[in-house]
Amino acid sequence: MPCMTSNISRRSLLSGGTMLAASSLLSNSAISFAAPSPPSSPIRLGIASYTFRKFDQAHLIEFMKELKTPYLNLKDVHLPMTPADQVAPRAAEYRAAGLTLTAAGTITFNKDDDDDIRPKFEYVKAAGIPIIVAAPTHQVLPRLEKFVKEYNIKLAIHNHGPEDKNFPSPFDVLDAVKNLDPRIGCCIDVGHTMRTGTDPVAAIKKVGSRVHDIHMKDLAQSKVKESQVAVGDGLMPVRGIFQALIGIGYKGNVDLEYEIMENDPMPGVIKSFAYMRGVIAGMGLNA
Repeated sequence: MPCMTSNISRRSLLSGGTMLAASSLLSNSAISFAAPSPPSSPIRLGIASYTFRKFDQAHLIEFMKELKTPYLNLKDVHLPMTPADQVAPRAAEYRAAGLTLTAAGTITFNKDDDDDIRPKFEYVKAAGIPIIVAAPTHQVLPRLEKFVKEYNIKLAIHNHGPEDKNFPSPFDVLDAVKNLDPRIGCCIDVGHTMRTGTDPVAAIKKVGSRVHDIHMKDLAQSKVKESQVAVGDGLMPVRGIFQALIGIGYKGNVDLEYEIMENDPMPGVIKSFAYMRGVIAGMGLNA
């Protein structure tokens, strides 16, 4: 009888060991066949701080944290053009809050004069920002090229639509800069681009390596500036824009510039970010 008990115990142990081994194999198989994590998106979503022009620095930082993005294109309302020794500490406050300062502007250059241009480059240099989003005239471009070379700061010319007498569309920018230093290029504002009758996707593809920044918005009516809506609620081909940017190997940022509801922009901004992140996820990328 004791011998039978011993045999049963051995059989039970062997059976149990077999089950454990099978369980381990199944577990390993499950791990092996689990869907891989999607690749990280090359589309980096940020904010043009003009969106929050009615709010101070502290609120801007809190909004950025709520949106879970560090990428910030600073307007001078949030980083005043004070002397360099005051600009650097202020910029450091944003970085201490975990933000990455990707661009400054829009900054106007309408005087073909070193004394007007140099302080603006000194301001951006002191802030440690790599790109100026610019609104220049055609006449000032040769002088600006000199400063771009001296300071090694990129210049992204912002197109402002049909009302802009200098650069209505990205094609106007490209025509003006194609023979200049490659650090001079476009900040393509897709809303203003659409209002000129230009396809933003086609513009991105044609401008190519000269695309240095993107300002994102959406329109309910393609030619009407006042029809701006949250991204995803209008006509903007957002997926096509993202695909075009990936296609040209774009390394910059897509900054939401939400110009409406200036006293209460966050609901529309949150909706816009949710839609854009959904588009990125739908492309099989980790937003």
